[in-house]
Amino acid sequence: MLISLPSVFSRFIFTIVLNTNPADAMKRRHETVRLSNLELLVAEAGSAAALARLASTSESYLSQIRNQLTTPKGTPRGVGDDLAAKLERAMGKPNGWMDEPHREITESEEPAPCNAEPGPEVRGLHPLISWVQAGEWAEIAGNFELGDAEDLLPCPVRCSTDTFVLRVRGESMEPKFHDGDLIFVDPQVAPVSGRYVVVRLEDSQEATFKQLIIEEGHQYLKALNPDWPNRIIEVNSNATICGVVVFKGEVV
Repeated sequence: MLISLPSVFSRFIFTIVLNTNPADAMKRRHETVRLSNLELLVAEAGSAAALARLASTSESYLSQIRNQLTTPKGTPRGVGDDLAAKLERAMGKPNGWMDEPHREITESEEPAPCNAEPGPEVRGLHPLISWVQAGEWAEIAGNFELGDAEDLLPCPVRCSTDTFVLRVRGESMEPKFHDGDLIFVDPQVAPVSGRYVVVRLEDSQEATFKQLIIEEGHQYLKALNPDWPNRIIEVNSNATICGVVVFKGEVV
């Protein structure tokens, strides 16, 4: 005679099977080894800031990993393959050093404590990138590693997770925007007339930053500086709007 298990008991058995998946256990141990080795490298470099400089990555990004802050998907941020390779090169370690335990690690071991204060949620931080990267943002955003950003900065106003940050260059947008100011650019905001936009022209590898003017079906880019040559130019299909400026931060 067949006896049907109660649904609750069946779910319990299913959960046990999932939680004892050998692949999951191996992945967790692999992540634990990298986190442990990250702490060894921080100690060897003298500080997280020193390690970040040597590896050409962001101290904020290392802090997020060490404090196990979550990604937009809700999973703890870990040491990815690209960052692991950067750390190994920076500290003169052989390839694969980050994946080998260099002190005894137990299954239940928590990541080593650090002196860094927990930062804001990762979804509130946005990468400071170059003007070349801004022009390609639609193509590279999906695979962009936050550790490759010059810095990670919080935006004080509501914006999408696709938002990026640029450092203003030159005087074309004075007096409202000055050389060195930081602008937060959101690709998800509609580019309506009067807004400040980051645009890539087809004959340039870099993006540019101007005010968008739309009149009678025609689009124009306007420099705010009244003394700027060719202050207003008309654009059409030769221009791709990369995003709309939603906030300006002044460097002091």
